[in-house]
Amino acid sequence: MRAPFSARPPIIRIANGTFYRHHPNAAAPSSSHGHSHPNPPLFSDLNFDVPSQSTGPRNWCIVGPSLSGKTTFLQILRGQHLCFPPTARSFPYLATDEVPHRLRSPNRAIRYVGFDTGGGGGGGGLGPAASTYMSARYESRREITDFSLRDFLLGNTDLNPSTAPNDDAGIDAQLFDRVVVDLRLESLLELPVAFLSNGQGRRARIARALLTRPEVLLLDEPFMGLDPPTVTGLSPLLHSLAEKASPRLVLSARPQDPLPDWITHLVYLRTDCQIGAMGDKETVLEGLRKYIRGVWKGGLAEDENLPVHALGEMGRTLTKAGIQGQGLGEELTVISDQSVQDQTISSTGAETLGEPLVEMDGCRVTYGDKIALGNWTEERDGKSVSGLHWTVRRGERWGVFGPNGSGKTTIVSLLSSDHPQTYSLPIKLFGRSRLPEPGSGQLPLTFWDIQSRVGHSSPEIHQHMPRGLRVRQVLESAWADTFQSVPKPEDTMKTKVDATLNWFAHELNPAFNSQKIQPASLELPDDPLEWANDYRFGELSFSAQRILLFLRAIIKNPDIVVLDEAFSGMDDAVRDKCMLFLACGEEKMFAPGISKSSNGGHLPTEAPVVDSPAFKSGNVKVKGLSDQQALICISHVKEEVPDCVREWICLPEANTGLPARLGKLDGPLRTDSKRWRAIWSA
Repeated sequence: MRAPFSARPPIIRIANGTFYRHHPNAAAPSSSHGHSHPNPPLFSDLNFDVPSQSTGPRNWCIVGPSLSGKTTFLQILRGQHLCFPPTARSFPYLATDEVPHRLRSPNRAIRYVGFDTGGGGGGGGLGPAASTYMSARYESRREITDFSLRDFLLGNTDLNPSTAPNDDAGIDAQLFDRVVVDLRLESLLELPVAFLSNGQGRRARIARALLTRPEVLLLDEPFMGLDPPTVTGLSPLLHSLAEKASPRLVLSARPQDPLPDWITHLVYLRTDCQIGAMGDKETVLEGLRKYIRGVWKGGLAEDENLPVHALGEMGRTLTKAGIQGQGLGEELTVISDQSVQDQTISSTGAETLGEPLVEMDGCRVTYGDKIALGNWTEERDGKSVSGLHWTVRRGERWGVFGPNGSGKTTIVSLLSSDHPQTYSLPIKLFGRSRLPEPGSGQLPLTFWDIQSRVGHSSPEIHQHMPRGLRVRQVLESAWADTFQSVPKPEDTMKTKVDATLNWFAHELNPAFNSQKIQPASLELPDDPLEWANDYRFGELSFSAQRILLFLRAIIKNPDIVVLDEAFSGMDDAVRDKCMLFLACGEEKMFAPGISKSSNGGHLPTEAPVVDSPAFKSGNVKVKGLSDQQALICISHVKEEVPDCVREWICLPEANTGLPARLGKLDGPLRTDSKRWRAIWSA
């Protein structure tokens, strides 16, 4: 007989616990360069419970800007990181007879699903196929390690299994069918997991975790990188799980992300990995709203670890009908006339057409009988043509949109030459084919030619970037043939890398706050960039890793810049800084210390864009996009599309037979929801 809920202990209980990454009484870990890695206390005196059963809904979402510790908070719930006192964290319910034996340990009962490509335990990754070379995902299935999505979901991914899948628990057939249908995976079950798009892979990870029937499921930014229809469909599924408390859900989100309408409780994190506010959703939101207004009206000092700029969009609601409501400060917000879009619009170059850099003249990509891209026929100039017809010219700024699985990642792989079918498809890059053209007098374009002229940031690059590379090495690899090879010597490489690291020291250096470095200052301490030779890529936060890969894509001023979900995982302030750097390099910066407009002294405004000290001194080393470069951006969030984007292509849902749609924008996407809706409307 099951105990009544009043007598059942919580699954997770944290009572006045403080957490550390390393033992606080031990010497701070040092690198080979002698730097001590910071070890501040995390979430001091934390009190937090995840009940095994409650009288009403208790659906938690952990919210915070970059570097606030959202992932760390979820890891603490799983039992990671050191707890002081050790008895402050416990898992009492897991020791009861209510719990099956296979779920008695926290690492099995509490599953974490993150999308930071590192796995994170508990179903975060896609297994062995996740480590294959990028172009391998597009080859015909022939390797024994290319297991299918069905195998992945069932746990049949070991080449020589010593135990039955899923810890001898088996997979309930009815649960399998329901999860596969709810997450729209039915048509993908026989595909190798390496063929899945980013969005499909995320749904697969969630499904795999659900099929292990955990007691608690921790979802780290589950909607990141998903197209609007998938987000709208996934939220009700998670809601149904939360209603049944099977499993209990804890989500994380950025402040600008809309909160599912079924979330009842919030934890808002400060940037110093401490709790800013915690409790039922409406109480927390009202408290943050009062804080914003107090700062804007001038009667309340802004807490540097609780930045107001990160809160403006917080509070919007994700419903079955889409995103509704306003952010905490939206009804008062005034957009400055000198905001970032003014700078990015001017970077689009002359209106005259530049030479073609990418020419796709009827591309159709197939894997066996599956058509992944170009499954349509349309009328062009009075003729019936099939496949994708698309030209990208110098100076153009393109947005590529479409549902998950529509072929966006395939397009990127074609133009970056990772896809083997580029040899057989009607594609020209930089006016040249991958194969010899009789009578052309031109040599075929090599893989290395393309890699040297295309800057690329994407989840695939993130997945395959070696975690052991130093921060400086990651940037320098933009000049190398492979991630780990020696960079090609170039006079400007060191000066560009140094300038970029200095500009983004606040965001990239984990010890920045303790060293008090000023990124835009001309007066630097001795060896101000030694940290970049110290910290490894894998030691950085997810947000910092994304920033570093974004910078790697643009630092060499390549002919084509491809940004595939490059800004996902960043909060709005970091994202805007990256976008301004994309447009202007070191020449422009947001005015520091300005949080109020001059309009009566009480309305918030974006900080104006001003000339940087580097520009004033004539010491600019890195410039923004030029009219000789093309930009191709892929995103499912309008705020993550650079304001300079003016051309767009929207791919249809896979195998509908509908053609791709193309159009032009009359202004930035993020400032007008009507433009965004027009792109996604059929």
